[in-house]
Amino acid sequence: MTEHTPPMTYPAYLGLDQLLAAQHPLSDEHDEMLFIIIHQTKELWLKQAILEVGTAIRLVDSDQLVEAYKALARVSRIQAVMTMSWDVLTTMTPSDYSRFRDVLGSSSGFQSDQFRTFEVMLGARDSARHGPMTQAAALQPSLWDAANAALARSGFDLPTPALARDWTQPYAPLAEVEAAWTAVYQDTARWWALYQLAEKLVDIDDAMASWRYRHVLTVSRVIGGKRGTGGTAGVAYLQSTLAKRAFPELWSLRTGL
Repeated sequence: MTEHTPPMTYPAYLGLDQLLAAQHPLSDEHDEMLFIIIHQTKELWLKQAILEVGTAIRLVDSDQLVEAYKALARVSRIQAVMTMSWDVLTTMTPSDYSRFRDVLGSSSGFQSDQFRTFEVMLGARDSARHGPMTQAAALQPSLWDAANAALARSGFDLPTPALARDWTQPYAPLAEVEAAWTAVYQDTARWWALYQLAEKLVDIDDAMASWRYRHVLTVSRVIGGKRGTGGTAGVAYLQSTLAKRAFPELWSLRTGL
């Protein structure tokens, strides 16, 4: 710092002037500000979650499984905070929302490039891809692909589709992958690092399921059975996503243990 450089301040470090000026309600309705802030906050948390998933993939790729645990744990904690934010949004009643809903036009959370990217980076690649970030992520192996590759490097025999395929296509669960992860769960002392990795992944899938469920309830509470602003079927579409899992064999293997 030179003698002419002003000292760093809290507002300057965080860019608060820009951040707090980024809310632009299009109506005079009180609840529109809450609606904007809730969704902007989710996008900020998604930015951090994407960063952490990317870090975890790189660590797993280099067989630093223990080092990856911190990033994965942070992701599930971020998801928990995002899920709790639905509770704040439910303080907005259907009457409140209906007073400004028309200003949203065709905008919808369905268009969030970051949310789609997050899903794709985890391993869920059966969703529409709307933005460049998501499309770029779909060209790379997912977190689930990285975990399976680490499993193979540990000596487990996995089929080619689990290790090399067209990454842009949806992942299809494989019996051989389930059998390999089952073996990890059956001898946790021997495969402790892989076992803990698997449980961190289940934490993330669990948190995602909770987020989706709270989303369904919130939308049901606020708009009922109306269609979504982005042209989706609203609650009906959201309900169809509840069974989605990024790491499917980690769930199916539990039946046979």
